[in-house]
Amino acid sequence: MGILNVTPDSFSDGGLYFSNESAVKQALRLQDEGADIIDIGGESTRPGAEKISVEEEIERVIPVIKAITGKVRVPVSIDTYKSAVSDAAISAGASIINDISGLRFDPQMPKVAAKNEVPVVIMHIKGTPGDMQVDPTYKALIPEIMDYLMQGISIAREAGVPDDKIIIDPGIGFGKTVEHNLEIIKRLEEFTGFEKPVLLGHSRKSFIGKLLGDLPVTERIEGTTAAAAIGIFNGANMIRVHDVAETVRAARIADRIKRGC
Repeated sequence: MGILNVTPDSFSDGGLYFSNESAVKQALRLQDEGADIIDIGGESTRPGAEKISVEEEIERVIPVIKAITGKVRVPVSIDTYKSAVSDAAISAGASIINDISGLRFDPQMPKVAAKNEVPVVIMHIKGTPGDMQVDPTYKALIPEIMDYLMQGISIAREAGVPDDKIIIDPGIGFGKTVEHNLEIIKRLEEFTGFEKPVLLGHSRKSFIGKLLGDLPVTERIEGTTAAAAIGIFNGANMIRVHDVAETVRAARIADRIKRGC
């Protein structure tokens, strides 16, 4: 899953693809590098990010989705927690919903997924983007994340989303310390017990920079690909990244070693 943020303030690529022309060019590049899905986001969810209105988010993503879906061969997903944005995005050509709130922030989201018969990513988050990194604590990290995801799966099922259209994401960096993120990746195989595809979204995040001596975002590619390879070996089915070409190469090696052939 290649990341394409059409925002002015995302932590890694904010402002780079804010115009339709640059967004289309980047989508084509991600596809050429091996992305199986292009994940488009119109609102930054970095720690401390400010919310934007539904109208502004729609104004950002819909023209881009319309432009991209006519040019790429791979599916487009919409990275949003707002049901109105996801509904408009699907009408414009998107075919997957990626909800960082795990269907919690907008009670209409599961209904939109069910109505449109599209896959939905249910992610774990502790708090909101505005406060999630203010001393995140857990009594039992993995069980608490699993409980949140199970509740999200139940919400989706009750709305009519089929089990085979549900994807889970433990939410690296969303209300997690460095140690929490490492434990999740180390124990990722435990999430395969849900019998749902597991998505790992760790790309260029701050825990990688901190572990490598406070490296800036642009120098976290090696750390990202290392974590991706380990995540794949531990059960990840989908990897959401900025650096597609490098991650595809790492994924091919990790897959071959895991399969033992």
